[in-house]
Amino acid sequence: MMGFGMGCGSLGALFAVIFLVAIVALAIWVLGALFPRGPRAAEAGGSQPLEILKARYARGEISREEYEQMRKDLMS
Repeated sequence: MMGFGMGCGSLGALFAVIFLVAIVALAIWVLGALFPRGPRAAEAGGSQPLEILKARYARGEISREEYEQMRKDLMS
């Protein structure tokens, strides 16, 4: 009567393994949703410098010539 699974024997061990695999799979899925990778993540990060440049130009921190030169540099 004193064994793994509180008396359920190997069936209890099987359920424990299935439960642990499900927990690990859920953790991997959650981390994948929080930290995306691949083309979509690269596109989102790639447009950020251009957005910052546009904001600086809109605030008047840089001239039109500086804006155009920096935009060309970012696009190449």
